[in-house]
Amino acid sequence: MNRSHSSDDGGASSQGSLDPGSAPETLTIDQLLEESRVGLERVHPSDLEQEMAAGALVVDTRPADQRDRDGDLPGAVVIDRNVLEWRLDPSSPHRLPVVDDPDRRIVVVCNEGYSSSLAAHTLQRLGLTRATDLIGGFQAWAALRKFD
Repeated sequence: MNRSHSSDDGGASSQGSLDPGSAPETLTIDQLLEESRVGLERVHPSDLEQEMAAGALVVDTRPADQRDRDGDLPGAVVIDRNVLEWRLDPSSPHRLPVVDDPDRRIVVVCNEGYSSSLAAHTLQRLGLTRATDLIGGFQAWAALRKFD
């Protein structure tokens, strides 16, 4: 049995079989997070500036209210989490011009380093093999800067 649904652009798309025998294994969020981090060369907050100097694209996915409350991440490109894949996928017509090299290092930053791991894993699945995230997220980076 196949199921169709409307895509965001109004067209219909088809999902695969709903046969329970072909369903993927169910995971907890902790298991999914661990699985996502297996292929990531995560960046320590003290190394973020060096990564940027080496040409990494740093992407801040924190919501506007968190950025307003805690401040901006200097040098980062802000991309809302809900459109991240469309803005960075090399094959997307909605890709940002700054994403011109699929081999470029991309460091995703969220508030505490959880959703960024999931996002970086997804970006790797889209062919951005050097995508990763910041350990501890913005909060770890900000805490480190307090002692500078």
